[in-house]
Amino acid sequence: MGDHEAHGGEGLSPAAEAEDQAAARLEAGRRLFAQECRFVAGIASLAGLPPAGLPEVAFAGRSNVGKSSLVNALTGRNTLARTSNTPGRTQQLNFFDLGGRLMLVDLPGYGFAKAPKDEVRRWGDLVRGYLRGRPILRRTCLLVDARHGLKETDREMMRMLDAAAVGYQVVLTKCDKVKPGPLGSLTAATAAELARHTAAHPDIAVTSAQDGTGIADLRAALADLALPAAQECPS
Repeated sequence: MGDHEAHGGEGLSPAAEAEDQAAARLEAGRRLFAQECRFVAGIASLAGLPPAGLPEVAFAGRSNVGKSSLVNALTGRNTLARTSNTPGRTQQLNFFDLGGRLMLVDLPGYGFAKAPKDEVRRWGDLVRGYLRGRPILRRTCLLVDARHGLKETDREMMRMLDAAAVGYQVVLTKCDKVKPGPLGSLTAATAAELARHTAAHPDIAVTSAQDGTGIADLRAALADLALPAAQECPS
C-alpha cells in the first residue's frame, strides 16, 4: 500500500513534505524580491541613520567583492545599486526599502588601501559603528570572493561581529569563475573556519551574480528575516 493510500490520500512522505517546504520558501523569496525596491538614503555619518523600522540585512565585504552586483541580482534590477570595477566606489551606507518588508543596506567596502587614509578610516568607523549599534540589523551578509577565499581583513570583520554578537552569513561571490573541485574545497575549508566563530551562520551561500547561481536560495534565506507579507512596518 502506497504512502498516500495509507493516509487516506491526504498524507505526504517526509521527503515530499520537505520538498514542498523548500519550494514554498523559494517562492516566498521570489515574491519578496519581485516587489518594488526603492532607494531610501545614502548615509555618510552615523548621525544620519534613518529611524529604526524595518528589519535590516547588511551586505559587507572587501572592496570590489561584488556587493552591488549581488544586490542587483537579488532584486532583478541592473541599476539599483551602482556597480564599478573601481574599488572604493561605494563610500556611504546605502539603504533600500524592499516592498515595505525588509531594508537592504549596501556598505562601503573594506580592505582598499589606495584611497586617502582619512577616508579609509572614516568608512571603517562608519561601517563598524553601524554594525555594532543597529538593533534592528537581523543579519550581515559577509561577501567573500570565491577566487581568493577569506582574507585577514575578512577575519578582522568576523572577530568584530563575534564580539558585537551580530549574526553574519558568508556569501561566496563570483563562483562562476571557479571550477567545481576547488570551489567545493574552498566551501568546506570556509565552513570549518566558521565553526570556530560564535556569531557565524553555519550555512554558506554559494552565488554568482553573473549566472544566477545560488540567488534563489539566498532570496529564500533573507525572506525568512523579513516582515510577514501582511504585516506593516511599526511607526
